[in-house]
Amino acid sequence: MMNTRTLELPDQQQISPRRVDVDFLFLDLNTCTRCVGTNENLEIALDAVKQVLTLTGARLNINKVQIDSEEKARDHQFVTSPTIRVNGRDIALETKENRCDSCTDLCGCDEGTACRIWVYQEQEYTEAPVAMIVEAILQEVYGMPRKPTTISAEYDEVPENLQNFFAGQAIQSADTPSSCCAPEEQESCCEPREKPTCCSKASQTDSCGCR
Repeated sequence: MMNTRTLELPDQQQISPRRVDVDFLFLDLNTCTRCVGTNENLEIALDAVKQVLTLTGARLNINKVQIDSEEKARDHQFVTSPTIRVNGRDIALETKENRCDSCTDLCGCDEGTACRIWVYQEQEYTEAPVAMIVEAILQEVYGMPRKPTTISAEYDEVPENLQNFFAGQAIQSADTPSSCCAPEEQESCCEPREKPTCCSKASQTDSCGCR
């Protein structure tokens, strides 16, 4: 799922014809309380800065992208959920996580799924604070111009935490058990990252690739 829109701001005192791209990347907007709460706070923050950006003539683009596969995670260099980037930079200065019960239920992972903790003014939050989002956007408009982050060579593979989440979802979404293994065997029949092809409906073949 991808939702993109542009907020057209009135052409008043166009001091800075800058474009500000805000990307919101998430695993789920129906069940995950952290993603849902962060999305709500993002909307509040956007409403708050619109009045300020009106005076700058800036163009604000909002892109909301659901990361629902390892391929998408690699394409977007997705490390943790949820993530907010302003002009390509994560607004969080560090990646900190703990167990997210909502996403653990979504994937059915025994090991659990970890989602982001936001650290702002030395306090920890499970949802991105409105003030944190506002500061990040205004920094782009009024701070020193910086080049957007490009593809990083350090992103070698999808984090194991996300691999397990996508694998668990693939198993749960399969309509019938895998012809490869009995349901009770699927937890240990292959590596987590191989489960979408080993244990999903799409992989039902006469033989098991992990045996």
